[in-house]
Amino acid sequence: MSTRQRALVLGGGGITGIAWELGVLAGLKERGVDLTAADIVIGTSAGSVVGAQITSSTDLEVLYDGQLADPSGEVGARLGLAVGLRYLIYLMLPGSSQDKRRRLGRAALRTTTVPVSERVEIIRERLVRAEWPASKLLVTAVEAETGRFEVFDRNSGVGLVDAVASSCAVPLVWPPVPVNGRSYVDGGVRSATNADLATGADVVVVLAPLSQSLSKSTRVDTQLARLGTQVQSVVVRPDARALKAIGRNVLDPARRADAARAGREQASDVAAEVSAAWRSADED
Repeated sequence: MSTRQRALVLGGGGITGIAWELGVLAGLKERGVDLTAADIVIGTSAGSVVGAQITSSTDLEVLYDGQLADPSGEVGARLGLAVGLRYLIYLMLPGSSQDKRRRLGRAALRTTTVPVSERVEIIRERLVRAEWPASKLLVTAVEAETGRFEVFDRNSGVGLVDAVASSCAVPLVWPPVPVNGRSYVDGGVRSATNADLATGADVVVVLAPLSQSLSKSTRVDTQLARLGTQVQSVVVRPDARALKAIGRNVLDPARRADAARAGREQASDVAAEVSAAWRSADED
């Protein structure tokens, strides 16, 4: 039997990113490619929500149908021009990658948004279960005060809800999440995918609703290249139809259903490539 490892990397992308990823996953499974069978699932921001959902043993069709339901339980926001400009200022100033993350994290600590308890409760409602799965799930975040990159798993001493809420704490939009005496912000502050965490995997499939990066070193293609030429990888990004469905504001709940449908439709176009890579792990 093959011992080749398969990793599924689920990137950040807001409310519409969750929907698009679940649409792609449901569409692929419909075509015989079940990415939920991954040996390791790596989730960043929106991807941490999806990662927690698909490792809960809940049927993908149930999760997909949830994206088509009335989104009234979701609280929307907007990543407007003002927030974007502040990101540019904090991330383009001189310094190491950690220095830049620290600047943004500390700015988030100074910014008043919604009560953190309300935000954590919204994340709790998104998850099917509050316990870590038995399978290997990694959830990324950044410590706000220091800019240190953090990877949570079931052995970290952190609850799944708090880990996912931390990973989804978009700086300047949502509040940093306090965990064990420290506060954390979105894992996407380091990278939209953090695909380089797939070390040791032979096959890596990345769903990347947002794959842009100000730094070449944190781009998904660069991170995958660092894993080595022996690693077979596929990156799925939203196609033109999906981008239109997602719209300009990834935090708009009203776009959720259309994004999910677009992801499912796109699955038919990428199924052959993803299947070839995924099934190669079964070859001796």
